[in-house]
Amino acid sequence: MIKSGYVRIQVGNKTVADLAADTIFGEMALIDNEPRSATATALTDVELVPVSEKQFLFLVSQTPHFALKVMRTLAHRLRTMNKVVD
Repeated sequence: MIKSGYVRIQVGNKTVADLAADTIFGEMALIDNEPRSATATALTDVELVPVSEKQFLFLVSQTPHFALKVMRTLAHRLRTMNKVVD
């Protein structure tokens, strides 16, 4: 999760998102063990809040709002990628 600053997400040479504070990224790595699907680059000085797999599983199981936020983020990013591919 981004605590402060801005991060750009790119797939190949295409920018798919510029993210700001209170935004999560890297969640797919905690859900499956596949190689990363995008590159994250700091646009400014960035402070991140790292989340381990154990912490992630705890948050998902104990905080329904967090789990819903992750699912909405994944759905939004999938829809965005579908538009980029079309």
